[in-house]
Amino acid sequence: MNEPEKLIPLHGGYRKLKSFQVAQLAYDVTVRFQSTVSIKSTFAEISANGALALITVACSLLERQIAAQEKAFLNEGGFTERLYRVRSAHGK
Repeated sequence: MNEPEKLIPLHGGYRKLKSFQVAQLAYDVTVRFQSTVSIKSTFAEISANGALALITVACSLLERQIAAQEKAFLNEGGFTERLYRVRSAHGK
């Protein structure tokens, strides 16, 4: 049997999103970078390049996430449409 549509669909939470995890890693690298800037310029340069790469990956993942959300919105509607469908299915 088909389970009735839920008003608020289940999700894994934002901490499980790859975009969040990569952005958090970029933040951690940035914080660590700030504390090591004066130690060695070569190490600082490598750290900065690594942080920029992580930020690029995070931006790419966020763009993909937004595109997926847009597609889901167009195919399934937003909260208002879901509210209407759930209420209609409930018979009120």
